[in-house]
This record gives sequence, C-alpha cells and structure tokens, in this order.
Amino acid sequence: MIRVASLYLPQLPIERLRRQERPSAPRDRAAPRPDLGPRFTEPVDDDPGPCSVPRGGGWRPGARWAQDPELRAKPRVGDIDALPAHQRPTMREMGRRSEAADHPFRAMGPDDAGAPWPAAPALANLAHLARPVVLIERAGQRDIITSACPIARALGLHPGMAAAHARALVTDLDVSDATPGDDRAWLDRLALHAARHWTPVASVSPPDGLWLELTGTTHLFGGEESFCRRVVRFLAHLGFTAHIAIAGTPGAAHALARFAGKPIIVLPGGTETHAIAQLPLAALRLSDEALGSAARFGLERIGDLYPIARGPLARRLGLRTVERLDQARGLAAEPIVAIVPFAAPYSERRLLEPISTADAINQVIGDLADDLVRELERRRLGLRTAALTCTRVDAVEQRLVIGTAGATRDARHLARMFAMRVERIDPGLGIEVMRLVAPRVEDLQPVMIGTFPGPDGREPDLAPLVDQLAGRAGEKALFRIGPVESDVPERAVRRAPPLALPQGWPQWRRPVRLLPHPEPLSGVVALMPDHPPRRFAWRGTLYKVAIGEGPERVHGEWWRSAREMWAVRDYFMVETDGGERFWLFRRGDGLDAPTGDLSWYIHGVFG
Repeated sequence: MIRVASLYLPQLPIERLRRQERPSAPRDRAAPRPDLGPRFTEPVDDDPGPCSVPRGGGWRPGARWAQDPELRAKPRVGDIDALPAHQRPTMREMGRRSEAADHPFRAMGPDDAGAPWPAAPALANLAHLARPVVLIERAGQRDIITSACPIARALGLHPGMAAAHARALVTDLDVSDATPGDDRAWLDRLALHAARHWTPVASVSPPDGLWLELTGTTHLFGGEESFCRRVVRFLAHLGFTAHIAIAGTPGAAHALARFAGKPIIVLPGGTETHAIAQLPLAALRLSDEALGSAARFGLERIGDLYPIARGPLARRLGLRTVERLDQARGLAAEPIVAIVPFAAPYSERRLLEPISTADAINQVIGDLADDLVRELERRRLGLRTAALTCTRVDAVEQRLVIGTAGATRDARHLARMFAMRVERIDPGLGIEVMRLVAPRVEDLQPVMIGTFPGPDGREPDLAPLVDQLAGRAGEKALFRIGPVESDVPERAVRRAPPLALPQGWPQWRRPVRLLPHPEPLSGVVALMPDHPPRRFAWRGTLYKVAIGEGPERVHGEWWRSAREMWAVRDYFMVETDGGERFWLFRRGDGLDAPTGDLSWYIHGVFG
C-alpha cells in the first residue's frame, strides 16, 4: 500500500526571514522575559553590594539556604563549622559543585510521546511585543502582499492585498521584500535532509512544502504518527511551523495538510474520497480560472464534484480539474519526481542523423569526453567509472562501461580507452543519441606544477598505462602483491590493485614465483634433522643439490585450524648443479611425530 506524506510550512517566508535576522548578541539581562513569566520581568541587580562571605568559602552567596533570615545573620564559615553536625546545611543546600546531580535526560520523555514541540504558545506570548510582518512583491505598477504573519492576518491583512492599502490599515507595519528564490533554496536543503535521514524519495512541493514517499520506511521511526511528531518537532526546533498529513495519494495528503486545520493527520488507506469531500475546491490545486468558474456554478466543496459527470465537468471547469480529482481519490497516478542528493556528471549528444561507423562513434565520444571533463573541472571531481549509452533508432540501448585505476580528467585518455572497445557496440540501423555518465567519481583538486620546465621530482603517473593494459588484457590481469600478517607463506600474500603501495613486507627472503600449492617431492635423500636434501625428483626430473641454506622454521597457525596445533615446516633454499634455485620444506622437526610425517615439498622457485 502506497503511503505519501505532504509537509506544509504555512509561514515559511516569514519564519525563514526571522531565523535569518535572529540577533547573535546576548540578550539584555535587564530586558523583560515574557516567555518565562511575570516574575522575570524586573531588572536583574548585577551589583548587590559587598559580600561578607569570603571567596573560596564553604558556600556561595546565592545558595538557596543562605536566603533564610536566621542563617543570613551568621554568614561566616567558622560559625557554620561550629554548629552541631545535625544542624549544618547539606552539601546540596550549600551549593557545592561536587554534589551529585540527577541525569539531565532522565526526566525527559521519549521522542514519540506527548504533543509536538510547543512552538505556538511561545509565539502567542510574544504576540503583544512583535510587530505585524508582511512580505511584498512587485506586480505591475503596485506592490502586492505575498505572505503575512498571524498577527497581520488577525488585523485583516492577507496575501493578494495591495501594500498601500495595508499600510493605510496598519500604521506600525513591518514590510520586507519577498525572496522566493531563497525560500526555494531552503526547501531544496530540507528535501536533501529528508532524502538522507527520513526517506529516500523526497521532492519539493512549491512554494511551501515537500512530498515524502513513506512506503516501507515509517516502521524505522516507530510508526506513522511517531514519524509525524518527529518531523514537526524537528522543524519547530528550527523555528518553523509545520503541518503534515499522510494518505494513500499525494493529492489527498496535500489537501489535508493545508486545509484540514490540524498539524498532524494520518489517514487510513482507502478513505481518501470521504476525507476530502468537505474540503474547499482550492485543495485540489486548481487554477484561478477553474475556481472562478466553479464559484459561478455554486460549487464550493470537493464533494460537490462527485455526482457530476466527467464530460460536463471537464467542459465547465477544464480537463485539469478532472485529472486533479482523480489523482486525489486514487483513480489516477500522480508520480513524485524525487530529488537526487548527488547528480552524477554527464554529457549528451542528440544527433541530427544516425551514425553507424566506428570513426563517427569515436568522434562523438571525443566530444562527449570534452564536455564531461569540463563539468568535472567545474565540480573539482575526478572520474573513476564512465558509462557510455548509445540509443539506436529502434530504441535499443548499447552500453559500454570502463574504469580507471585513478581519478582522472584527461579527455584524450578517456576517448582512447573507449576506442579500444568500440567494436563491442552494435550500431544496428544507426545511433541517434549518445550519453556519457560518470557514476563513480572522487575528489581531484588542482596540482601545482613546477616553475621551470623539466622534471620536477615527482613520480610518473602510471594510471594511464595501467588503464591501457587493462583495456587490452583485462582488468584481472593486472595486480600487485600485498603482504598479509601471517607466517604461513601461502597466506602471507594477497592480490592488490595495480596502483596500490603495499607496505610492511617481512625481511625474510622469499622466492619470486610461489606455487599455488606445495607440490610433493620424491626420491629425496637428506641427512636428519637439520640438513638440506642432497637430491630429489620433481615433475619427473632428478635434481642434485650443489649447495643449500636453512632451515627456516615456520609453525602452524593453531587459531585457524586445530590440525595446525603442532604443525612445523623447515624451509631450505637449495641450488642444483644446473643452476636452478628452489624453495623446499620438510614437514616435521625430525624429533616429535605430531609435528609432521617428514615428507618433502617444493613451494617456490627463485629467479
């Protein structure tokens, strides 16, 4: 079941302006505090006179128990110490900082319990001190009010009224210019926040709200009602009044959030038709012409449109009215275009004539690469993956994806890499649209070059060479060997990216070529227990050892396998009469049987 939320900010322009103009200076201590009650309206005496209590004493002058007249007559520390133990003030009454305090959040309820953040009472307390605020915008030859605060609305001012008329009605009027661009930018930031923290599908509903696709996400916040309270509380903390409604269709949620008069509405699925029947026609987002025509026919509520046939309704109020009505009732789909937190850089070409030759395709790829590199430079990004999509005249798409070893903005290098794989594209009857996208990018800041020509001491960039070799031999054909913390040779190395810089290699000498698995030897003749073999046979060939070095003892890793608890390997480096150099080992130490069966293996080849 689809669930859509409509977030409505009725006072967005004015509250955003108040938030922007909020003073950063500290509050005057002598100013009244109407939000805290009448007993805080008197000025605070910052100089109460000389204090008879010495600094560093056992209690502070402002301690609660010191306000007692009986104890105020004996303010000295010595008199307090002279009192009996049962008459002395407690640590808490003396106000010492070492006293135990309750947890600051213990008395607070959970986030989803209780009513939303009490922003409206605070505004009500400040109503008698604030001036009515309106925002105006130039329309033709006069200024028109676009937004009015609740105080201004209570005085009879409303959007659409002329600014001159408003000034004549209210003399003490605070007038500011409307900035719809800044309001839209703030909504875009809120939509990005929603897409990252609330739901992956969020969209701006201009000029004062958001769409939130909540299907399958509200259980993460404790349910739909808990999610609504969380959102309203979050916006109230930022200083914005918010209404939110959840329904099965975007149209019903939009109408309920703006015209139901409740801050939070959660509508069960399938009841949209009955829920919006009593709302005014303006809740359907109709044009002014449609609303004027409806007023002439005496149509005031959405429910008045239900019994009217579609043909006469579309003829009198327009086809858009029928579409909006069906969308609100769930009879027609209304897609939500989600905002994307990160838009991948791309470039596109729509060709006048279809192309099918390799030269023409490479020419367009070069133009796309140039455009993409300029976009990457503007955003200071480097490309790691590029995807080329070629759309043929028969609507079939051909895709070609390449990856780079490092972040790059070299258009010629990208075009050369695509040229090596252009034969994989089947143009068919011709390609009419080509699009190059960078789905994976990294930060790539400008690099300062040397002042004088010539080598500047920097290492050469191997990334283009690695990309070309990978394009010909395959990405898996290029790799480096990286170390792993293990004494067992076959576990001590791993595959690493071609441009990685492995560190932490051991000081022990290891063969250049390590076999995937140790291979057994036959016909081994060796003196026990610490001498290399004199001769052995491997892969049908008999070898005589001229010189040997070792042993290097390697113990098994008992934490990996219980069979390696007592396992021992003795490795030897040997050189045969023919000049071959091998790395051999014997299982077991030659003394204890649990360490191995004294069989011989070859594990690597030097040189």
